[in-house]
Amino acid sequence: MKRLVIITVGKTHSGKTTFAKALEQQLHHSLVIDQDNHAEFINTYYKPLLPKQGPNAIKYTITQSIVSYAVQQTNLHLILCNSNRSRKDRLELLSYFQRNGFTSILVNFDIPDPILQERVIKSQRSTAIFRFVSNFEEVLTRQQAETDKEDIKAPLIDEADHLFVIKKEPEVQSVIQRIVTLEANV
Repeated sequence: MKRLVIITVGKTHSGKTTFAKALEQQLHHSLVIDQDNHAEFINTYYKPLLPKQGPNAIKYTITQSIVSYAVQQTNLHLILCNSNRSRKDRLELLSYFQRNGFTSILVNFDIPDPILQERVIKSQRSTAIFRFVSNFEEVLTRQQAETDKEDIKAPLIDEADHLFVIKKEPEVQSVIQRIVTLEANV
C-alpha cells in the first residue's frame, strides 16, 4: 500500500487542525500528528526543560520521534498538522517522506488576514501551548510580520506530489474528498 503524508501549511486559526481531524475521520488508516499537542504536553509536565529563548528544540525532538516511529513502525497515512510555513523546513520534511516512499500532499490554507483576526479574537482554544506569547492575536501578528521574510513562502506546485489551496471554509470538504479519492488511486 502506498502511504500518504498530508502536510498543512498556514497561519494560526486558518483551519489546519479542524481540517486534519475531519480528514482523519474520512481517510482510513490515518493519524494526525499535531505539534500543539506536544507543546501542551511539555508545558504541562516538563516546563523546566523548555528553552528560555530560541526554537523549542524539545517540542521538535518529540515531534521528530513520533513521526519517525509512525513512518518506521506503522502503515498509517500521516497528517502533519502545524504551520510548516518555512520553505526550507518544509522541503526537508517532504524529502524525508519521499525517501520513505510516501506520496506527498500539501494543503495550503490561504485564508485572508481579516478573517484570521476575527477568529483569534473569538478563540476559545487553550493557550497552554505558548512559551513567549499570551494569546493567539500575538501569534497572528508575528506570523503576519514573518510573511516578509525570505523563507516564509506559500508552497509551490512542484514542492509535493499534490498541492491543494484552501481560501475559504466551504472548500475544506471538497479537498478532503479529493485526498480520499487520491488515496484510493495510489
